[in-house]
Amino acid sequence: MKKDKLLKEALDNIRTDRVTTEALLQDLQAEINNSETTNARSGLVAAKYVETLQRSNEQIVKILALMQKATRYEEDVELSDNEKDNIFELIKNDKDEKKAAGE
Repeated sequence: MKKDKLLKEALDNIRTDRVTTEALLQDLQAEINNSETTNARSGLVAAKYVETLQRSNEQIVKILALMQKATRYEEDVELSDNEKDNIFELIKNDKDEKKAAGE
C-alpha cells in the first residue's frame, strides 16, 4: 500500500534525522567539555539541535495521531489536505533549518 510505504519512509527519515542530530549534539558537548568553543556559539548551536529533536518528536506524535484516527474509524482513512500540508511543512522546516545550520 502506498500509504504504508510513505509512513515507513517518514518514520525512517525521522529516525535518521534524530541519530544525526544526537551525534552532532554529542560532538558539540565534547567540544564544550574540551573548551574548544565559546559558550555563545555552543549555546545557540545546542539549542538548534535540541529544537530539531523536539520537532522530530512532534512529527512522530502527529503520525501516531493519524494512525489512531484511522484505527478508530476502522477504515482506510485518507489524510486531509490540511494534515498532509502540516506534515510536509514540518519536514520542510526541519530540512530548511538544517541547511541554515550547515548540517
